[in-house]
Amino acid sequence: MKRTDLMMVVIGAAIIFFIAFPPTHRAFFGFTDRHYLFGGFIKFFLFATLGDLISRRIRAGDWRVPGLFFKALVWGILGVFIVIAFRIFTTGVGGLQDAGILPGAEVTFFFAFFTSLFMNLFFAPAMMLVHRLSDQFIDMRVNNTGKSLKEAVHSVDYPAFVGMLSKTIPLFWIPAHTITFLLEERYRAFFASLLGIMLGLLLNLFKKNA
Repeated sequence: MKRTDLMMVVIGAAIIFFIAFPPTHRAFFGFTDRHYLFGGFIKFFLFATLGDLISRRIRAGDWRVPGLFFKALVWGILGVFIVIAFRIFTTGVGGLQDAGILPGAEVTFFFAFFTSLFMNLFFAPAMMLVHRLSDQFIDMRVNNTGKSLKEAVHSVDYPAFVGMLSKTIPLFWIPAHTITFLLEERYRAFFASLLGIMLGLLLNLFKKNA
């Protein structure tokens, strides 16, 4: 095992301990509960960025992600919009169930499934595209292969990107976020930020094709 690999394992273990150790667990989630939007920023800034690091290790054999801070900053900003989307879709689905428009008002699983379904159909594709474009833009600026957002927009293989969405949304994201919305509300953004690791992996591992 390389020294950097060992260091990343130690960092990962420290993060797990921090989240699992009762005093720090209460402090962390208490803070993010009180500061809902900033809490979403922190969770995605820290945890979703791991997907970029892991995919870099898989693809290139090292942990040096070009423009890592800026990519983490994008994740944090996306985290703010994601926690807002959580409130919008949970409130909307709950209202539709109470009105009898959607079934399963008394069944938690149906609430979680419908919330995940609508969020992944209406919000997730746009969010993933924004992430893909921002990631491409940062890479182009760091590597001096382009300087404008327009160049980043034209560099994406959209048919391949849509193909990736058509597979991952029904087969992974809808089931995964159904689990998210079965959790207590304070843990949903945290679990979603961990799923962001998978999103980072998918978008980076399929970068040549999407």
